[in-house]
Amino acid sequence: MKLDSTIGKGAAFIRADHRCLFVFGTSETRALPVGSRPQAIAFCAAIFFLLAPALHAATLTGTVTNGTTSKPSAGDEVILIKLAAGMEEVGHAKTDAQGKFSFSFDDNNAPHLVRAVHQGVTYHAPAPPGTTTVEVQVYDVNSKLADVHQVADVMYIQAKTGSLGITRIFAVDNTSKPPRTQMNDANFEFYVPEDAQIDAAEAQTAGGQSVNIQPTPQAQKGRYAFVFPLRPGQTQFQVSYHLPYAGKRTIDPRIIYSLQHFVAILPKSMTFSPARSGVYEGHPPPDQPDGIAEIANNPDPGQKLSFEVSGTGVFQSQEQASNGGEAAPDNRPGGGLGAPIEAPDPLDKYRAFILGGLGLALVAGAVYTVNRARPKQQTAVAMLNASAPPQPAITTPASSNAPTALLAALKEEIFQLELEHKQGQISDQEYAKTKAALDETLARAIKRSR
Repeated sequence: MKLDSTIGKGAAFIRADHRCLFVFGTSETRALPVGSRPQAIAFCAAIFFLLAPALHAATLTGTVTNGTTSKPSAGDEVILIKLAAGMEEVGHAKTDAQGKFSFSFDDNNAPHLVRAVHQGVTYHAPAPPGTTTVEVQVYDVNSKLADVHQVADVMYIQAKTGSLGITRIFAVDNTSKPPRTQMNDANFEFYVPEDAQIDAAEAQTAGGQSVNIQPTPQAQKGRYAFVFPLRPGQTQFQVSYHLPYAGKRTIDPRIIYSLQHFVAILPKSMTFSPARSGVYEGHPPPDQPDGIAEIANNPDPGQKLSFEVSGTGVFQSQEQASNGGEAAPDNRPGGGLGAPIEAPDPLDKYRAFILGGLGLALVAGAVYTVNRARPKQQTAVAMLNASAPPQPAITTPASSNAPTALLAALKEEIFQLELEHKQGQISDQEYAKTKAALDETLARAIKRSR
């Protein structure tokens, strides 16, 4: 009777035959007496199960390249993160002189994420199941770069009785050559009204997932900063807040940087009245039939961009619009200049930005209930569990790729939760409660996506 089992690199296999245990290696074969045949078989079985984890072990290798110098990046910390159940760090390494690193891990069937830390800034590369090699590109860091410019500022405005909800999205381009990352303690600044209550804020790099961040108050009241790296390419910031509203309100965007376009988008049931004529042009927002968009081209800091809004209204989702929901008539005083026939639409270049830039707050069906501020640590759960949003509420437009984006957003939310728990920012009880809610929401989302 024979029992064969492959056990890995050191020995090709083990065979139990009569009273000897034969271990066949790459360089020699050894016979070890173990007693009777049942004892030999039992001994082999014990060794097999002891060494079984080695059968499923996987190796992931990779290289970290410095995109600023086009050379290998030596001495960077590299972290392997398992994504299957939360965001678990399962490996740590340092790049060698050639920028190379290697990990050995047990679960090759789970998706992983490789994080490289260079000069205090993190960069990521996905490692789907079965991946054996990964390339990560990092960049040198400067506190200030000349080729970093804000290009767009889009403000979504919605209202119900007593409450005005605003979601504001900023797009910042980093076109530095050679490419570098800008990072300082006030990397991007913005204003909100002094009586505003901030509900949530996020940042998203090109090709990355949105990350929840906390705006930092500055010395001047109403001024905040995002302490978030501006990597090469475009970074998008989003902040949502609410204000007291008595049916009419003056809004002053107070831009800090020169930009190509400032865009205010609101439901057609509301009115838009600029403080100065000739500043804004009216356009239909992409794929939002119940909305209007007012655009100020190439505004500079200090330019008077204030306007008054009145009335109430919330955006319909695209699904609602396609199912017969009709937008209210456009009763704006003046109504903007409108886009001339066959004239290029300045919003075309921001189509993807406007439709997809709201990130988690849009695709997860997140509802910013504007009559109260939520506790900070419960915000994520409140957003993600809002499958049947309370009414009245301020909702954001729906995205066409909601199921996929929702799953990605949930994974990012779980990562944030794990990080806060490890850093001691939330208690074990809060962690357990929030994790259970996220797991339940994730299960529902996966079921809906099938």
